[in-house]
Amino acid sequence: MPDPDVVIVGAGAAGLSLAYHLCAPGGAVPLSVVLVDAPPGPLRPLPRTWCYWEPLGGAYDSALAASWPLLRVRAADGAATVTEPSPYRYKMLRSDAFEALVGRRLSDAPAFRRIEATVTAVRDAPDGGGEVLGHGGRVLVRGRRVFDSRPPRRLPPARTTLLQHFTGWFVRTERPAFDPTTADLMDFRTPQPARGLSFGYVLPLDPQTALVEYTEFSPAPLSTEEYRRALRHYTQEVLKLGEFRVTAQERGVIPMTDGHFPRRDGRSVHRIGTAGGATRPSTGYTFAAVQRQSRSVADRLRAGRELRMPAPYGARPRAMDAVMLRALDSGRVDGSDFFTRLFRGVPAARLLRFLDGSSHLHEDLLIGLRTPVAPMLRTVAELPFLTRREPPPPLPPPTGHEKSTP
Repeated sequence: MPDPDVVIVGAGAAGLSLAYHLCAPGGAVPLSVVLVDAPPGPLRPLPRTWCYWEPLGGAYDSALAASWPLLRVRAADGAATVTEPSPYRYKMLRSDAFEALVGRRLSDAPAFRRIEATVTAVRDAPDGGGEVLGHGGRVLVRGRRVFDSRPPRRLPPARTTLLQHFTGWFVRTERPAFDPTTADLMDFRTPQPARGLSFGYVLPLDPQTALVEYTEFSPAPLSTEEYRRALRHYTQEVLKLGEFRVTAQERGVIPMTDGHFPRRDGRSVHRIGTAGGATRPSTGYTFAAVQRQSRSVADRLRAGRELRMPAPYGARPRAMDAVMLRALDSGRVDGSDFFTRLFRGVPAARLLRFLDGSSHLHEDLLIGLRTPVAPMLRTVAELPFLTRREPPPPLPPPTGHEKSTP
């Protein structure tokens, strides 16, 4: 069998999305695609949730668990800011529904093949193209191009590195407790850590069912017991949910760093997803950037054009992320006040474009005026003189979901 045109390593959001776009009907150049998925076990991600915003009518709307027309942020004193980000809606997509939707397209693609194997390395092949290796250095598959979506186990050198880490419960209450029209993006009525910030996050599915999370931006994850205590406090003392059942759990760790994630790992090997820089450093959102990256790659390859791996975010958004992360990590800005002021003072649709890295320069300047100007300017002046430090210890294995909050 000839080598395929494309080999994709990993069947998470990035790998499945690229396969989905590559195998769309039509296209000037037919492509053969092989997807290498980890066998059942610790290397295969657990069921998880992705959240993002876009107008109604998106490619995955038929598979959504829910979407919300209204967003709410609560300050530390409980004061609520409710915004309507029209034309955007905040959307929740569960991984099992996404996999089923993608699987239906892939099952109809004549030149698609899926294999299960444990991948140990990906590299350029000596005679051109790329190759995927398993245990003992055995070549599992070769292809003209290889796209590696496996999460990074180490982070790149950076001036600032935080982790966004969270645990969430899907809860079912005995009485109506949630407003299904409104997603609570950030609720700062949580005890704040010594470094970074924490908040609650509530996505209602119906009046008695919701995903409730405790999230921190801080240097290290908590223990299982610490997450349990934080969620107990938030659900009982803050939300006052009364009696409820936990029907499922999710947890995760997302890097928030101004380090550089290379999008290439050789002549024919490319990185996608978080490993390719698709995670927004200041928010942790990944899914929307994965879609942009996947569509761009697929469009070029299917049209027979030269592949240029797109940067998930431009230079200006990356520079602003570096400033925000440093200001937050240094304690120059109070995280809860920083985000509360943004949501209070900036029109919701404009703010979502900013958080997605798609806002214009004049919009960024207007948003910047809503931040603590003096601490931010001090941070801008400091950044060029800071050293990028070596990576911290390896990240924990990927678990839970890849969703995160701003």
